[in-house]
Amino acid sequence: MKPMKSKVSITLDDDVVSKIKELSEEDDRSFSQYINLVLKQHIKSIKEREDA
Repeated sequence: MKPMKSKVSITLDDDVVSKIKELSEEDDRSFSQYINLVLKQHIKSIKEREDA
């Protein structure tokens, strides 16, 4: 079963958008897939710090 997805609208700085586009292309992912990946990794690292 596919995970639930929600559409959101956010405003990002131009330099952030440019770098994420570049990184997502290097990783052969879409822009939104890459943002999802980065945010999940960030949430995981926060949780690991809280559990330490």
